[in-house]
Amino acid sequence: MRHLKIATAALACAFALIPAGIATAGTGPAPAPTARTTTAAASTTPSAAGNPASLRARAAGVCTDAYQIGSTGYVTRGGKTVASVKQFYSPSCGQNYGYVWIWQSFRDAVGDYDVTSAVYSYSQDEVLGKRAWANTSAQEFWSNGTRTVNECTAGSGTVRAAGDPAPVGGYSSKRC
Repeated sequence: MRHLKIATAALACAFALIPAGIATAGTGPAPAPTARTTTAAASTTPSAAGNPASLRARAAGVCTDAYQIGSTGYVTRGGKTVASVKQFYSPSCGQNYGYVWIWQSFRDAVGDYDVTSAVYSYSQDEVLGKRAWANTSAQEFWSNGTRTVNECTAGSGTVRAAGDPAPVGGYSSKRC
C-alpha cells in the first residue's frame, strides 16, 4: 500500500510539471497556400504528386528531399490518359529521377501491365537510370537516380498493357 501512495504522488507531480498550453495538431495559423510543406515527406503513402519518402521511392534510393522539376507529361493509349510522367531533383544527392504514376482508370480497365521509368538526357541522347517492371499492377514507379543535374533532361516513362504489341510512352518537360 505504501508503494501505491508513492507511485500516485510521483505521477501527480509529473502531471503538474506539464504545461497547460501545449500546442497540438491543428492549432495555430494555417500555412500559406504557396508554402512548401513536408507532410508528404513524413508519410510513406504513394501519391500522384510523387512522394520521395514512399516505400517504393526508398527501395529505388530516392533522396527524401527530391521535388518535381518541370511540368508533368502524360502517357496516352487509345486517346485516353493512362499515366503521368514527372521528373524530380534532389539537391542533397545531386540527382534526377524519373517518376511514373499509373492512373486508376487504366488500372481498373486492364489486367497487368509493363512499366518503365527513366530520365532522358538530351545532352547525351540517352535514357538513363531506367528501371522496368513486367506484369505488375502497382501504381507508383521511380527510376534510379542519375547524375544529370548539369544536363538538359526530362522524366521518361512507358506503359504496355497485357496484349498490346508495343508500349506507349511520355515525357515530362525538358529542363536545362
